[in-house]
Amino acid sequence: MPVMRNIGTLYQCLDEGGQGDVQPIHDAALVWHGDTITWVGKDSELPSDGVEGLGDGESHNGQCSCVMPGLIDCHTHLTFGGWRADEFALRCKGASYLDIAKQGGGIMKTVRQTRQVSLDRLKWCVCSRSVRMRRHGVTTIECKSGYGLDVETELKILRAYQQMSQTLPTRLVPTFLGAHVVPPEFEDNRAGYLDLLCEELIPQVAEEGLAQFNDVFVEDGAFTPDEARRVIECGKQHGLAPKLHVDQLRDGGGGELAADVGAVSADHLEYTSDAGIAAMAKAGVVAVTLPMASLVLRQPPLDARRFIDAGVPVAVATDFNPGSAPCDDLPRSMSLACPMNYMTPCEALKGATTYAAKAIQHGDRIGSLKPGMQADFIQLRCHSIDAWLYWQAPSSCDIDVYIAGNPARRTHNQDAPEQPPHA
Repeated sequence: MPVMRNIGTLYQCLDEGGQGDVQPIHDAALVWHGDTITWVGKDSELPSDGVEGLGDGESHNGQCSCVMPGLIDCHTHLTFGGWRADEFALRCKGASYLDIAKQGGGIMKTVRQTRQVSLDRLKWCVCSRSVRMRRHGVTTIECKSGYGLDVETELKILRAYQQMSQTLPTRLVPTFLGAHVVPPEFEDNRAGYLDLLCEELIPQVAEEGLAQFNDVFVEDGAFTPDEARRVIECGKQHGLAPKLHVDQLRDGGGGELAADVGAVSADHLEYTSDAGIAAMAKAGVVAVTLPMASLVLRQPPLDARRFIDAGVPVAVATDFNPGSAPCDDLPRSMSLACPMNYMTPCEALKGATTYAAKAIQHGDRIGSLKPGMQADFIQLRCHSIDAWLYWQAPSSCDIDVYIAGNPARRTHNQDAPEQPPHA
């Protein structure tokens, strides 16, 4: 069975302990069999039968580096048509999120572009972007729909995820976000769009097994709490676990709503009240901070200390999308979370591993390094998690990635990532 020895520091990131407890083991070794970890501990304590019978090429040198669980991006909008670089310039001139939406930009611009894109193009985007994210150490990606807002395109997006999940080493966890905003054809018939979601789309998504979660954007210009409740309850009836985008632009009672409907996670949360945080803690809702979106939209960042002190686990994700977070680099989001969200590097690491796994209900298999867990891990050419997140520079060339026990960083020519957006 394969073994990695001479590891400088291995971060286990176990579920026990607080947000900053990542259980470092210095001078460590890691053993796995097939896709499963079988032993973790100090190199000097490695049992003799842990290395007996190793074949050529199955012994890996940790090179005194850091090893940690594969990163989990628990909030992305992974595939869509087109980009919105023009909106970035408008924001730099002071235009707000709602200003841009009222001018026909924002989510609806991407919806128009995505409706024109083929299934094959959406699949190529999934492949290309997952390759780039894997180079940053990401081994699992939650991926939302929400840029179709009609039956054909929403299903097309989710089918792209489903089909690519059968060929990619990266794990894809799909989320149905039909309740992103109300499309213009239903502008004067919101009830009709809710009927479409609940009577046609959600049942078909569930029947085809296209999603694990059902998400709703609760905000001015999107959906009300009462509308969200209807969509969430319908999803529950069809086996889709609830997630929520809430309290991004104002305190809309999103924390309380998430607790009340039993959401697995509540995401954004820049304006969540103390009462909302307390309700989330009591209900066991994972908070997901998205610092890149806060930065681009110039919103006050979520204060993670308020959540952590109240007992709410805080996950860290990119919110990768073409408008408010055009960046799929999770380590960069982790670095931003330190000064912006008042998190330590260790807290950010647990937020992108253990708690990110909880936010997608996969904590029983990924997010930690211990016997019985899947052998998803990354090896960094640095001395500590503090040093890694302190260094504000691209780090993909310094990461080796293993998924299910197999080296997964190298890619094929046909998987070459897309070029930067032209518009």
